Amino acid sequence: IVMLMRAYEIDPDTNITDNFADAGDIWYTGYLAAAKRLGISNGIGNNMFGPDREITRQEVFTLLYNTLRILGKLPGSSSGKSLSSFSDVEDIASWAKEAISYLVETGIINDSGGKLLPTETSTRAQMTQVLYNLMNQ
Repeated sequence: IVMLMRAYEIDPDTNITDNFADAGDIWYTGYLAAAKRLGISNGIGNNMFGPDREITRQEVFTLLYNTLRILGKLPGSSSGKSLSSFSDVEDIASWAKEAISYLVETGIINDSGGKLLPTETSTRAQMTQVLYNLMNQ
């Protein structure tokens, strides 16, 4: 989330009035507070963010979509693809379908052998590539 927010120049909150219960008091605490306040992330439930757990591709795509939507920077072009093109569409969580569908339709995310792999762990390198692609459109 810090990488995403820095890429789009979203500053961390410095006067934190509300944050995730597990945000702690560490270098990324202000970013989590800003992400919650802006609606970039609703966390993993029960006012928790889960900062120490791995992040899935569908979580990354949802954070990205929420960020672009909030900033008014959702791309408008169409790739001609839809979720029905992928064999693992049923693996996408209901809360992530809108985001993934939009990002597929606009060509922001691509498949991996006809699959989206929504529950696979995402890496920093993958996030960097997605951000690079977006910023160089």
